[in-house]
Amino acid sequence: MPTIIWIRNIRVVIYPNDHRPAHVHAIRGDKFCVLGLNCPDGPPELVGTHGFSRTELTRIVKVVAEQLALLCLKWRTIHGNY
Repeated sequence: MPTIIWIRNIRVVIYPNDHRPAHVHAIRGDKFCVLGLNCPDGPPELVGTHGFSRTELTRIVKVVAEQLALLCLKWRTIHGNY
């Protein structure tokens, strides 16, 4: 599973065998969340979460929004169209 970006100690990954629509997984230990990217223009939206605090989720969504172009490009490289 390729790590696309790091948000402090949280990995943001796109699984190569995953499904559409375009989304990323943010993982740290037993905490995780899934964000739909809504490529190419966003905004990203929280689809599901377990364990992250509201503060952590706010930070994750903010960074994913800032890196949306890169994440959509990586999704398209791995999976084709969004």
